[in-house]
Amino acid sequence: MSPRDDGWTDEEAGPVARPYMVTGGRTRPVGERNFGLIDIVVATGSEPHRAFSPGPEHRHILDLCQRPLAVAELSAAMKLPLGVVSVLLGDLLYEDLINVFRQAQMVTDRGLLQKVLDGLNAI
Repeated sequence: MSPRDDGWTDEEAGPVARPYMVTGGRTRPVGERNFGLIDIVVATGSEPHRAFSPGPEHRHILDLCQRPLAVAELSAAMKLPLGVVSVLLGDLLYEDLINVFRQAQMVTDRGLLQKVLDGLNAI
């Protein structure tokens, strides 16, 4: 078997790491937090205050989240599965390097919700 036939090399991309390698084999976020596809993530701009050394994928998330971004958009932008991105987000949330806003929490205007409900009922 030649080095190019080992399944770990891509002619165009170079060496390929399996998704579980990015998370150190973990399949669940720290604190068992579940992230929704439409939850919004924003970097806090803080520095890690524990003995945490962000990896390249963590830093990529922080770069992307300088502006609010949905979890699904992050997954697509990073070309990583949602489960992998969720584990990385859990690390960053635990370190207070990101804020996560659930979309359901962001809509609190009862008048707006009533208009949406009225519109749906009119269909």
